[in-house]
Amino acid sequence: MLDAVPTGLFIGGSWRPAASGATLAVDDPATGKTLVEVADAGPEDGMEALSAACAAQAGFAAMAPRERGEILRRAYELLMERIDDLALLMTLEMGKPLAESKGEITYAAEFFRWFAEEAVRIDGGYAVAPAGTSRFLVMKQPVGVCLLITPWNFPMAMGTRKIGPAIAAGCAMVIKPSELTPLSMHALAAILVEAGLPDGVLNVVTTSQAGAVMEPLIRDGRARKLSFTGSTPVGKKLLEQAADKVLRTSMELGGNAPLIVFDDADLDKAVEGAMAAKMRNMGEACTAANRFLVHRSVAEDFASRLAQRMGALVVGRGTEDGVQVGPLVNAKGREKVTTLVRDALDKGAAVRIGADPADGPGHFYPPTVLTDVPLTARLAREEIFGPVAAITVFDDEDEAVAAANDTEFGLVSYLFTENVTRALRVSERLEAGMIGLNTGLVSNPAAPFGGIKQSGLGREGGSVGIEEFLETKYVAIAHSG
Repeated sequence: MLDAVPTGLFIGGSWRPAASGATLAVDDPATGKTLVEVADAGPEDGMEALSAACAAQAGFAAMAPRERGEILRRAYELLMERIDDLALLMTLEMGKPLAESKGEITYAAEFFRWFAEEAVRIDGGYAVAPAGTSRFLVMKQPVGVCLLITPWNFPMAMGTRKIGPAIAAGCAMVIKPSELTPLSMHALAAILVEAGLPDGVLNVVTTSQAGAVMEPLIRDGRARKLSFTGSTPVGKKLLEQAADKVLRTSMELGGNAPLIVFDDADLDKAVEGAMAAKMRNMGEACTAANRFLVHRSVAEDFASRLAQRMGALVVGRGTEDGVQVGPLVNAKGREKVTTLVRDALDKGAAVRIGADPADGPGHFYPPTVLTDVPLTARLAREEIFGPVAAITVFDDEDEAVAAANDTEFGLVSYLFTENVTRALRVSERLEAGMIGLNTGLVSNPAAPFGGIKQSGLGREGGSVGIEEFLETKYVAIAHSG
């Protein structure tokens, strides 16, 4: 399986080693052992990739929208045909169980199918000026060469969510996947070549020197768009760099999602939604429920049910049958979770289940439920990025909404209530770009994904997703009447 995956840099339609010959190791987080070595690009390689994208831009922009859509459609079909192999590859490099990896491949492929259909729906307009003496022609054109940076936690889907609209709009690109999980992107690039993507349209640069490689590309001026998914601190640095040449930017940054359970909630739905919102990807998701705000009258019942479900999960290597929770991505990630839990316990939280990581190979952390978590605990302010549910009680709606909004982040909020009036009222009051109402899943290729406040700028997916890769041009036409 690993032997079939390219390990070089993909520049101008060819796989090649880094100019320096350097490589970086891709490790299995379940064992700590190295799976394979891939090319480790330097600044020179990055510039070659940008030049290749620039050379391909004009020709690709001129390609018929239907043809661009058909490339995406063929890539969608290839992803679905090879879902088993791709899922195994993802599990090996990232750790999530095979069932979740298959789910991600399906989700990733849907972005290609969605944007295959959007490619032929790029439109403009024609209007008569109010005075009647001229006409307005409005057209949409590709923004130009794009720089795309994707994270490790959803290594395939975060790629297709950016690559799909770029191809549909007619934009060439340089993409830098996370050095922790580059293999899924390499496999995706190979599939796009097979689907007919022209040389130079997609260039893949893997590197352990992200800043040294990407900053010169951002400041170069030839690229016109930057799309990043990752942490808020890194996103802020990239925004500063992008300002130098006034690049268009899309930023999908950190989260601190509240999950509110009101006293009239259906607890079966709430627990099911909590499991989905917390345990997808072992909690390593920007959309993961980070703070559980539960009405005092149902807090004990909810905590007991959630602890029972969390405690029944099978932890192990994602390739093994029956495993539901894999390892965290690396030792740093596990240490962060351990530190945040320890801080909460020191400040008065109680362990309902978990919080006792075992020694041994791999970066495993047990599913954990904490109760009586004070809002002063660090895990109430910081992304946990692990399988820890931290429960805090509240007494009334205003208190719950205030606590939910008391964060610089605003990606997603979840609420569970059977009162439709409250559902609409609280949904309007919550400061987040997305709301999960009686559900723990909000991501959908056909819906706009993105946050407010320090959770980001712009939207990915849905009918607005392609707009991030298009410029609007207005032509004024003289008209004598």
